[in-house]
Amino acid sequence: MVRSASFPLPARLWLVRHAESQGNLADREAAVRAADRLELSHRDADMPLSPTGQRQAAALGRSWRTLPAEQRPAVVVTSPYERALQTARIALDESGWDAELLRDERLRERDLGMLDGWTKQGITRRFPEEAERRGWVGKFYYRPPGGESWADVAGRVRAFLDSTRLDYPGERVAVVSHQAVIMLFRFVLESLTEQEILEIDRTSAIANTAVTRYVADGKALRLETFNGTEHLEDREEPVTDEPDPSTLSR
Repeated sequence: MVRSASFPLPARLWLVRHAESQGNLADREAAVRAADRLELSHRDADMPLSPTGQRQAAALGRSWRTLPAEQRPAVVVTSPYERALQTARIALDESGWDAELLRDERLRERDLGMLDGWTKQGITRRFPEEAERRGWVGKFYYRPPGGESWADVAGRVRAFLDSTRLDYPGERVAVVSHQAVIMLFRFVLESLTEQEILEIDRTSAIANTAVTRYVADGKALRLETFNGTEHLEDREEPVTDEPDPSTLSR
């Protein structure tokens, strides 16, 4: 648990991964073809949800309808990337919540720079020097040319949490973002080490629309639920967890 600074953290914090996107499907197809590069119809920021993803987002929103008014978030803050924004809009429409919807670029997916769109196999074959450098530096601190490391994204998360303390002290906030970003929320909020967060990432793929919840516990936020998918299982929607194209250098 992380202790609060001069301004209190939210009373409750929801972290939601976006629903299944067309990029997730491209990843699945590339794996089947053993391809070096994904066949993508949109740039990463514009990648829309798949039909399955739209149903997942609706199932998430329907699961929120029963929350008592005093437990509902005052604001939903989303990555500006289309797959996250679509997820937030569909879920809010289905939920009946009267919550403000905001976009924040600090919640966007990790930028892979020149390696964007390449599979792990493709990176090894086409950019062997970068594959070797990543192996030496390690996943957490490796920054692809023109891109970001996990440590860089952790800096964005810290800045977002500082703003949340100022703008929504003691309130309830929901965040819709991406797999790596949510992992780095855990890293920051729980004061984890590099080794601890990489072990969680190795053993726990965050599912599409999975919910991770923190609750205020005195002067700290305590992890209540990680990677929850009951809203999908209860409504017989598929649980999917393919990585985003921008995380394929993992």
